[in-house]
Amino acid sequence: MATSTYKVIHPDARVADLLGLLTTLHNTFNDKVDIYILEKELEVDMDELMPILYAANTMGFINLAEGDVIITDKGLDFLKANLKKRKELLRESIDRLEPFSTAKELRSFTVKELLEKLEDKGITIYSSPTGYNDLEIILVEWGIYSGFLGREGDHYIVKV
Repeated sequence: MATSTYKVIHPDARVADLLGLLTTLHNTFNDKVDIYILEKELEVDMDELMPILYAANTMGFINLAEGDVIITDKGLDFLKANLKKRKELLRESIDRLEPFSTAKELRSFTVKELLEKLEDKGITIYSSPTGYNDLEIILVEWGIYSGFLGREGDHYIVKV
């Protein structure tokens, strides 16, 4: 199976980027903007912008339609929510995405075990020389932050 059959959080997508994207969409562009105008406003190139756009779209915080980026009701809820609610919305959104879908199957794992399972599925985005560290950052940044995962030593435990 190829990576393209799975929805994967790119190693360069960060929670802070999601918040910045949604804030800019709402406050600067009244919830809808052409992707190229957004790129210029955020002063990033398309390669830097696409990982968070893809993640935000897959999680349901934005819609990508005909070159436009449009914040969804869920994205607005995220923006207006307190920290506890934001974490809850993230937790509910990431379990359909890799590496969290596979993490949920394993229930308890090390980064190495998760990486091997992802590779068995044909998900190779974390197989680069920096892949192990990228995967660990994603697990902490999205998984532990949201409460989806806990950690005991070098083992991660799915909490949902």
